[in-house]
Amino acid sequence: MIDHDTLARANWRKSSYSGGGGPGNGNCVEAAVLPSDTIGIRDSKAPTAGVLRFSRSAVSAWIDHIKAGGYDTPA
Repeated sequence: MIDHDTLARANWRKSSYSGGGGPGNGNCVEAAVLPSDTIGIRDSKAPTAGVLRFSRSAVSAWIDHIKAGGYDTPA
């Protein structure tokens, strides 16, 4: 378990593509490296609502799956 202060001090980042003028109005997921070498993912419009934590290897595999078209909609 990570305490609230640790989460508040984390260096949260979000995509530059989530700018305020697009369909999401700047709302996006944010990611940060957390203690114990884990990656935290949270909702930028509700940053205190909770954080999902994943190992670096799980996030890497997920990104590889996205890049390979694993979530593409069939034509």
